[in-house]
Amino acid sequence: MLTRTPVGLDAMVDTLKAAAESSRLRILLMLSRGDLTVSDLTDVLGQSQPRVSRHLKLLLDAGLISRYQEGSWAYFRLSDDETARETIQGIVARVDLGDATVERDLERLAEVKRRRQERALGYFSANAASWDRIRSLHVPDDAVEAGLRKIVGKRPFQSMLDLGTGTGRLLEIFSPLYVRGVGVDLSREMLAVARANLDRAGVHNAQVRQGDIYTPPVERESFDLVTIHQVLHFLEDPAAAIREAARLLRPGGRLVIVDFAPHALEFLREEHAHLRLGFADRQVADWLEEAGLELKDTIDFAPRGEGSRLTVKLWLAQDRRLLIAGEGSHARTQENIA
Repeated sequence: MLTRTPVGLDAMVDTLKAAAESSRLRILLMLSRGDLTVSDLTDVLGQSQPRVSRHLKLLLDAGLISRYQEGSWAYFRLSDDETARETIQGIVARVDLGDATVERDLERLAEVKRRRQERALGYFSANAASWDRIRSLHVPDDAVEAGLRKIVGKRPFQSMLDLGTGTGRLLEIFSPLYVRGVGVDLSREMLAVARANLDRAGVHNAQVRQGDIYTPPVERESFDLVTIHQVLHFLEDPAAAIREAARLLRPGGRLVIVDFAPHALEFLREEHAHLRLGFADRQVADWLEEAGLELKDTIDFAPRGEGSRLTVKLWLAQDRRLLIAGEGSHARTQENIA
């Protein structure tokens, strides 16, 4: 069961003071529905950029929101701090969505997101043919997703990180389980696709941001579940990516990797930038061991049809440290000695 962290009196007063202004509360409400730029917020609120920027600075100074850079664009989101985020979400949840001002804001927000989706659709359509060719070589995506749901289970958890998030699909399918989800991808075009997909699916508890899988822009030891879906075969150093993923896990956290078993389809290297033609179980197990993780389960998805095909593999690993609830709200960690 997920617990809420108590907030000190002075900290709560500061939070309420920062939020207790109509424009800032409107900004918090909009950011609770996804990451937005200053330009997006000026369109939604119908205010000048300097005015919106002043409100954003006050919210930043109060630790209620965060800012991150993506190329030449700066995005704003609710704070990554779990206590601040829970407090703000509790406040905005009480706002009447039927209020005339809020209704207009939501209408403008929908228009901002519609424009995003149009831009994303153009990129996705331009690349769909090559993606479809690869999909035709292995089992349908819904079979793999069913396996992912089975291996992750139905128990809620606090936070998820999807490295190389692509279209954001994993953030979407696990959104009912986590409180906060983060997707990282190096491609701005793919991030646009992911944002559009999450908007369309009504996923408000996830965000995506630009970053390198080897040095993702997130705090270490912050995630209960980390996923790497069809990414390792593009990397020069898959072992380094796994080591970094392990550092991001909380004690007892889980890492799920989805990729291909060894194959001989050279056209994927030549035409689709695959640097690795699949991975053997022993190789992945060794990398997990080196990263301090324990391999817990594997699932094979055998290909269908004749000719050269791809077998999809799913590996589940877990951090060896256990998170042990102590007296009251305290916790401690220990090594899980097999």
